[in-house]
Amino acid sequence: MPPLSHLNLSRRERQIMDVLYEVGEASAHDVQAKIPNPPGYSAVRALIARLVEKELVGFRQEGAKYIYRPTVAQQKASQSAIERVLKTFFKGSKAKAMNALLDMDGSDLSVREIEELERNIARIKSLRRAEDEK
Repeated sequence: MPPLSHLNLSRRERQIMDVLYEVGEASAHDVQAKIPNPPGYSAVRALIARLVEKELVGFRQEGAKYIYRPTVAQQKASQSAIERVLKTFFKGSKAKAMNALLDMDGSDLSVREIEELERNIARIKSLRRAEDEK
């Protein structure tokens, strides 16, 4: 399967994936019910079929009904989405993206979240220093 970053998902395909990640498994009717301003049932089925073709969604049959589930880990999908945002809005710069997030309103961060960010930055610095010493 190609990496998610190379798949161009439409807005509706992303909405369907979001629903499946949220609920785990769902029928086409269930997916349609959870999408804002949903398209018709036939359109939802066609979109899901496209996601099955892309190997992002799998299914099982339950009587006459098909039950769909994501086949790609949510973490991998969210990482792909972040990569697209970085490329599109921040010219690939993680630092610019992180600063933009912090500039939005850093006061929303808890002390624990700030400490977690500090630990991650310290870890990255340590790795960078180790690489530089080689």
